[in-house]
Amino acid sequence: MKPSTELFKLIKSLSKSEKRFFKLSSSLQSGDKNYLKIFDYIESQSKYDEEALKEEFKSETFIKHLPSEKNHLYKLILKSLRSYYSEQSVSSVLKQEIKNVEILYNKALYKECEKFVSRAKDVAKENEKFYYWYELISWEKKLLEEAYESGEFSHNLDELVEEEEMVIAKLRNLAEYQVIYSKINLVFRSGGFTRNEAERKVVDEIADYHLIKGKNTALSTRASSICYYIKGLCAATNRNYEDSYIFFNKTREILDKNTKIKFDSGQRYVLTLSHLLRCYIDSKDFEEAKKLIEDLRALDGSKGFNSTDITVRIFTSSYNLELSLLHAMGDFDTSVNLIPNIEELQEYYGEKVSKEQEILLTYNKAYSYFGIGEIKKALFYINLVLNDNEQNLRQDIYSFSRLFNLVLHYELENYDFLEYMIKSTNRYFSKQERDFQVESVCIKHIRKLAKAVSVSEKNEVLKAMKEDLQELLKDHNERVVLEYFNISAWVDSKLAKVSLSDAVKRQLKV
Repeated sequence: MKPSTELFKLIKSLSKSEKRFFKLSSSLQSGDKNYLKIFDYIESQSKYDEEALKEEFKSETFIKHLPSEKNHLYKLILKSLRSYYSEQSVSSVLKQEIKNVEILYNKALYKECEKFVSRAKDVAKENEKFYYWYELISWEKKLLEEAYESGEFSHNLDELVEEEEMVIAKLRNLAEYQVIYSKINLVFRSGGFTRNEAERKVVDEIADYHLIKGKNTALSTRASSICYYIKGLCAATNRNYEDSYIFFNKTREILDKNTKIKFDSGQRYVLTLSHLLRCYIDSKDFEEAKKLIEDLRALDGSKGFNSTDITVRIFTSSYNLELSLLHAMGDFDTSVNLIPNIEELQEYYGEKVSKEQEILLTYNKAYSYFGIGEIKKALFYINLVLNDNEQNLRQDIYSFSRLFNLVLHYELENYDFLEYMIKSTNRYFSKQERDFQVESVCIKHIRKLAKAVSVSEKNEVLKAMKEDLQELLKDHNERVVLEYFNISAWVDSKLAKVSLSDAVKRQLKV
């Protein structure tokens, strides 16, 4: 049986300050601290090796009970982290306050208990923590019962019940928005955009839902921010970037005006800025895109944005979008220069980088090298995408990687192999529920290019390909290919005998 690496991953996830806090809290404990020996040794390992650990402490009696020692250490680290972060999130503060309320109530210290309830409820109200607010009302009702038994009738039960009903309504409203978000997020995460009429119908149904379409349907600031975020995601999934910009910008405004909610919604705020960036890139507003990348990175480490998951999100989102921005500008040299730093950070964060973001980064690296003419390096990275076993995730990237792969093999003059790849790619697309024509048109012309012998023959095919693409790309849905691979700029570069970078820049001037 393979040894568990859970403890190793937890230790490796700790920051310097978290480790320091753990060591400090451990030093206050009496008795044997064998767990610290295990902690220090595992911390020193670059890869978990349980046999080496056993060998290191073979003379120690505790090693005979290694599984229980590891489990004990795991629980101690979590306990330390709970204490470390007890004052750093509103939820943690409220949990502690409710524990204090329970203790005081059980000790019949009702007046003191009331003070704690009142204070905690103010925090819950300010931060729209409806679940905790509801729980604190329950404690207020208990305290009210005690007051009635003591002959005190200064508090009004009806008012408390009315407040409770209001909180329940807001909690239910927020929960419904979160369910709707899950539905649209599933469409986005699986395909990146709507691929056929059936998916577009699903998105339209979400966009037309009364809580999304209606006015003043959100009963709280938190719900309102999610509502506009859902609107933005619906628009983005249908590639309607004008509406997408309006809705994501509104989401940003709501959160910027309500900093308590913003700090408690760090992930959503980062994602909102990421979607806004995509809008700026699509509208060719490159200067605003550059500023927003700076704004996004400036968040890292600030209040509400200092957790590891948000730091990793900022890293992956900002670099993926910066690469996309540079590709849209035709600045492939700069994008390639970013890759060493990206890969260094990827290695540092390891498994903390999500599969989706990893695939995006790999694809963008491939496109960067393609842009400077390093075709073999581009092929190396595109093969990493194609050989990935998570094809249900971001099927858009995987699909356009198949198309991109054909172009790479054409550039390498692998004509015999290309015919096989074309057949394979055609089989793949025939099984996919996609209603785009641009893919089949590109495949048809690439096949002809591979069979063309003379330069004049190739130019004729390229001219025909350009004409077909010009017509097809008038269609909003067909233009989606340009977000992944500017196939029209590539055709132009072949006809004009210029670099892809120059071809992209020429298109921008038109």
